[in-house]
Amino acid sequence: MAKRIVAVNASPRKGWNTDTLVSDAAKGAEDAGAVVERFDLYRLEEFTGCISCFGCKREKNKGHCICRDGMTPVLDAIREGDGLILGTPNYLGNGTAVFRALYERLIFQNLTYNAEKPCCNSHPVPMLLIMTSNAPEGYYRQVLKNYQQTLTAFVGPTEVFACGDTLQLKDYSKTDWPWYFDGEAKLRRHETVFPEERKKVYQLGLDLAQ
Repeated sequence: MAKRIVAVNASPRKGWNTDTLVSDAAKGAEDAGAVVERFDLYRLEEFTGCISCFGCKREKNKGHCICRDGMTPVLDAIREGDGLILGTPNYLGNGTAVFRALYERLIFQNLTYNAEKPCCNSHPVPMLLIMTSNAPEGYYRQVLKNYQQTLTAFVGPTEVFACGDTLQLKDYSKTDWPWYFDGEAKLRRHETVFPEERKKVYQLGLDLAQ
C-alpha cells in the first residue's frame, strides 16, 4: 500500500521560496510512490492556534484536538498519514503566524504533563521541516534546532532543511532597500544555489517516503 505523506505550506507567497521547496519535497515523495495530500495554510477556512480548552487532556480525546475549524482536516491528515513535510518562511526570527498555529495544536494535543510519558502520540511519523529566510542560516539555526527537538518528541523523527539568503523580490531597485540588500547578489544566488537546494529537498522528500 502506498504511503500517505502530508505536505503543508505555511507561506502566503505562492510560487516563491517556501512554496517551491515544499512542492519539490512533495514531488520527491510522489516519485517514491507516496500519495501526497497538500495543504496551503493561508488558503484554508478560518482557524486559530490552541485556545487552551484542555479538551485534548480528557482520556477519550487523548492525542486529538477537539477544536473544529479550518485546521481540523490538516491535523486529521497528519494523524492518519505516514510522513509530514512542513515549510515556513522565517518571519521576525520565527515561523509565520499560521505555522505557529499549527505547531501549537499539533504539539499540545499530544502533551500529557506526565513526567514518565510526556507524549501520548500513538502514531509518530517522520517529518521534514523546511525554513527559508532572507537572512543567512546562522541567524536562525537555534530556532530550527528548538523546533526539531520538540517536533521529534511529539510528532516523530524530524529532519530540518534551512534555506537562507533567499531572494525576496524580482527587482530590489523599486524599493528603498538597496542600501541593505544586494539585489544582484541575491538574484545570482537564486539562479545558482537555489536550484541545488531544490534538488536536496526533492531527495529528502524521496527519502521520507521510502
